[in-house]
Amino acid sequence: MSMPKVISLAALLLAGAGAMALAADDGKNGLGARPGLGQPITEADVKPWDITILPDGTNLPPGSGTAAVGAKVFVDKGCNQCHGDGGKGGKNAALVTDEKLQGQGIEANKTIKDFWAYSTTLYDYIRRAMPWPTPHTLSDEDTYNLVAYILAENKLIDANAVMDAKTLPQVKMPNHDNFIVKFPDRI
Repeated sequence: MSMPKVISLAALLLAGAGAMALAADDGKNGLGARPGLGQPITEADVKPWDITILPDGTNLPPGSGTAAVGAKVFVDKGCNQCHGDGGKGGKNAALVTDEKLQGQGIEANKTIKDFWAYSTTLYDYIRRAMPWPTPHTLSDEDTYNLVAYILAENKLIDANAVMDAKTLPQVKMPNHDNFIVKFPDRI
């Protein structure tokens, strides 16, 4: 073996031994304390993010909303800045359409009406991810109002319908039966 290879191998072994010593360091062996990165997570830390709404409506919060109020929230919260007036498309995807699904595969125009299997998923997504870039800032009432507005604009519910934890799961999406659930026993 040549001298540069021996030196490289020795350096690699020493670096590995040093890394192992630091990884095993409990602060009592004179090498110093661990870097102190992070902290244990508590249930209180997780609770604000544990907000998944299941397809059957499990975990929907109290509250309600209507399309009329949702139209105002849509503008007040700036939804129209990305999704256009009435949700018909802007810088980002259209939420509302009168057209049937067009195109095939990934290129198809997918809107709430023709590509979402569950109305409860709409609530979950809006509450979790909108408005961009400040997700998690909508109240439960704002979210119900927005969902009612989007569903009514897509003519999936009556414009006067009230959406809440009882009525929202009853909305059957038009494309519901065209989805194959990989693990139905987990729903």
